[in-house]
Amino acid sequence: MDFAHLLWNTVPPWAAVAFFAVDLVIRLLALGTVPHNRRPSAAWGWLLVIFFFPILGGLVFLALGRADLPEARQRKQQEVVGRIDPGDAEDGARLLERLPDRVAETVRLNQHNGAFPVAGGHRMEVLDDYDASLAAMAAAIREARRCVHFQFYIAVADATTEPVIAALEEARARGVTVRVLVDHLGAAGYPGYRQLVRRLEDAGVDWRRMLPVRPWRGEYQRPDLRNHRKILVVDGTVAFTGSQNVIDRSYNKTRNKRQGLQWIGLTVRVQGPAVGHLDALFATDWYCETDDMVLDTDRPPAPDPAPGGGELACQVLPSGPGLGQESNLQLFNHLFATARERITVCSPYFVPEDSMYNSLRTAVGRGVEVHLYMGETSNHVLTHHAQRSFYERLIRDGIRIHLYRAPYVLHSKFVLIDELTAVVGSSNMDIRSFVLDHEVNLLVVGAEFVGRLDGVVAGYRENSHELELADWLARPWYQKYLDNTARLTSALQ
Repeated sequence: MDFAHLLWNTVPPWAAVAFFAVDLVIRLLALGTVPHNRRPSAAWGWLLVIFFFPILGGLVFLALGRADLPEARQRKQQEVVGRIDPGDAEDGARLLERLPDRVAETVRLNQHNGAFPVAGGHRMEVLDDYDASLAAMAAAIREARRCVHFQFYIAVADATTEPVIAALEEARARGVTVRVLVDHLGAAGYPGYRQLVRRLEDAGVDWRRMLPVRPWRGEYQRPDLRNHRKILVVDGTVAFTGSQNVIDRSYNKTRNKRQGLQWIGLTVRVQGPAVGHLDALFATDWYCETDDMVLDTDRPPAPDPAPGGGELACQVLPSGPGLGQESNLQLFNHLFATARERITVCSPYFVPEDSMYNSLRTAVGRGVEVHLYMGETSNHVLTHHAQRSFYERLIRDGIRIHLYRAPYVLHSKFVLIDELTAVVGSSNMDIRSFVLDHEVNLLVVGAEFVGRLDGVVAGYRENSHELELADWLARPWYQKYLDNTARLTSALQ
């Protein structure tokens, strides 16, 4: 006896008719609703979920199906963007004329998509040691005299982050203005978050949750739209940004510690005009959470070149819902399409949508060397298996995959193009970072900086193994099944 006959014989006929009517209506409505302004792959992914589980899938789509912020928040973003002084536009235009044509095209594309103008005169330090990066942030905060702006997707109080948290407390105690933003759902699930909140409150630090999901307080938006940025600005003169959160390398989870997982991150210490641009980005997010405009009170009126005359050109690239959809995806595809010699991508989550995959495959066809650096293991099971489902095609197309050996979790995020251009920041290579998360990246132009990151890559290569096609095809059948199943979720947005 099939399910329909069983249902008909065990429930009142009117209830069975109502059930099948609702089921049919949901499916028909989904066909005409889900594809609206959505790429076909994403539409098919949602339709697959809804057709398998009409009622549950329909409810999930209603909760997660729109990658839009509430209109009030979008208006606030647009308002503060209009008040940002990006600096000397004439200097940016003159610098743009001196850049190679390919780089100038990239800068123009970014600016069209909401990025800050490119500026010269930067000095940057690459911090690829986890504890040393936290120590450098703590040292900068201890030297603060005017204001500290601290914004991280995840920040907690634990033994590893104690120097940073203590420095924030000490800065507030000596009269420095300290503002802290922490993503609500990003951080709340990690041990040490409650301790951080308590210490900030006790110290009198002005802090807020980013994108809070507390409907009982009237705070709600699509819950998986998150602020994934990592920004620290001290006195408007020095800034830190990159991939590293402020939490122990194990992320304090019992399961992570049991498996011995240790995160590897990368942070860039910045001096120069980009500091003011990062501070303006912090001010944007602060205004969205507080209605308090701090642009005109705490940020220098115009960003200054780095002391000692830095040589690097840099452009700050914000992205996220309400700031122009998929601007970071457009940037990466453009860079891949214009590369001439080599492309190096380091990302913990690499789930390319069709245009990115084709850009990389086409680059190989033009004779460009393409190297991907990713982790052998990950804490995000679904994304990790979706990522693995692409390995066979990538290898067959001539793209070389280097997997950082477990139990380390490679969490650095950067792209190197030829010998002159780098993008480093918080953005992963997946639909979440392209559509759902607020991100910040730096486009850096300078052979010296690229060379420094090449040194980081060399260290990663020593601790990685290159994936060979024969070995990959020999993995167990159940792993292939999990990879292929997870792949179906990769386009959902």
